[in-house]
Amino acid sequence: MIAEDSVYAAMESRDSRFDGWVFVAVTTTRIYCRPSCPAVMPKREHLQLYPTAAAAQVNGFRACKRCRPDAAPGSPEWNLRADVVGRAMRLIADGVIDREGVAGLAYRLGYSQRQVYRQLVAEVGAGPQALARAQRAQTARVLLESTLLPVSDIVFAAGFGSVRQFNDTIRQLYGTTPSELRARAGPTTSGAIALRLPYRPPMDVAFMLAALGAEAVPGIAEYENGIYRRSLVLPYGTGVVTLAERPGSTYVACELRLDDLRDLPAAVGRCRRLLDLDADQEAIDRCLGPLAEAAPGRRVPGTVDPAELLTRELLGPERLAEVVERHGKPLATPVGGVTRGFPRLDALKEAGLRGVELGTEADPDQFRALPGLTERAAAVIRMRALRDPDVVLPDVSLPDADCWRPWRSYAMQHLTGSGPG
Repeated sequence: MIAEDSVYAAMESRDSRFDGWVFVAVTTTRIYCRPSCPAVMPKREHLQLYPTAAAAQVNGFRACKRCRPDAAPGSPEWNLRADVVGRAMRLIADGVIDREGVAGLAYRLGYSQRQVYRQLVAEVGAGPQALARAQRAQTARVLLESTLLPVSDIVFAAGFGSVRQFNDTIRQLYGTTPSELRARAGPTTSGAIALRLPYRPPMDVAFMLAALGAEAVPGIAEYENGIYRRSLVLPYGTGVVTLAERPGSTYVACELRLDDLRDLPAAVGRCRRLLDLDADQEAIDRCLGPLAEAAPGRRVPGTVDPAELLTRELLGPERLAEVVERHGKPLATPVGGVTRGFPRLDALKEAGLRGVELGTEADPDQFRALPGLTERAAAVIRMRALRDPDVVLPDVSLPDADCWRPWRSYAMQHLTGSGPG
C-alpha cells in the first residue's frame, strides 16, 4: 500500500500517477475514488485507502460517478509478480472464476481454496469471489454504456446468475440503475464493441503498434496505416480486436468483435497485457535516464496467448505461418486480412506438432527445460509472456546493465529499436 501522505499529496495536486495503484474511500459519503478525482477534497480523517476497487466495495463503498475509479489502469504489480497473489489476479482478470469457480482457481495455483482466499484478503483486501464480482460489474457497465445489446444478453455475458443479482449489484456498486447507465450508450458499429483502454502516460502507442505489426503472421494479424488488428482465441470462442492510437489522449482505441460476449473480460485483459498498458512508465523512464529521453514511453510488447508465443519461438515465424494456414480455424466473420485463429493446442497435436500449454499464471521455470528452446527464445518468453521486467536478450549488448535494474526489459526496446521478437 502506498503511504497515506503520498496519496493525500496526490489528491491535493490531482496527480493521476497513483490511479489504479490505490483507491481512496470517503467515510462520510461512502464513495470511493481515484486519487486524482476532481471532487472537493475530503478531510484527511475521513479517508480510507484500499489496494483494489473490490476491497472498497466489500467494505460498503460505491464507485464515484465523476472519476469512475473502477475504469482506472490496473496496478502494475499484478502483471509483474510471480507469487500466488500475482498469478491469482491474472487468472481472475482472465475470467477463470466465472468459468471454473474458486476451486478451479485454487487448482491452477496449486493451493487450497482457503489458502488462496487468505492470501488475497491479506494482500488486496478482498477474496476471489469479491474480485470476480467487481469484474462482472465493470464488464456489465462497459456493455451497457458502449452497446445497445438487450439487458438479458448483458446479464449473461457479464457472468451474473440472474437479472435480479445484476440489478442489485449495479445499484450497490455504482449507486445507479442499469437503465441510467444505458442512457449513456453512444453510437456503436454493428457487431462491434468500442472501448477505450486507458494507460498511465507517457506511452509511445505508435511504436507499440508498429512493433506488433512487424511480426504479424498473415491470417491472424495485420498492420496498416498505424492500425493493428489480430484474432483472439478465447475460452468460449474467437474474436478480432482492432487497436489504434488516439493522439492527445491517454487511452488506446479498441474495437472488439466476439463470437461469445462472455469472452469480453478475457479479451480486454489480454489486450491490456499485449500493449503493456498497466506499466508505471514514468518510473521506468526515470530509471532509464538518458536512454529514454529521446523516445519516452516505449513499453514491452506482450502477447495475447503465452502458448502462441512459445510455439512461435519453437517453430520460427516462417514455419508458424505455414501452420496457421493449414491448421488455424477460419473465423466465422473475417475482418480485413484477419481470417483465422491461432491453432488450439489439440489441433497442433493432431497435426503432429509440438504444442505447449503455457498460461499467464505459469512459473518462469516451467518452460526452460523444453528441448529446442534457445536461450534467446526463453528470454523473449520471460519478457513478453511472463512479463519479467528485467530481462536481457543474450544477443544485445547492454552497457551499464546494473544501473537499469529492474527495468532492463524496457531498455531492450530502446537498444533494439523495434521491440523483441
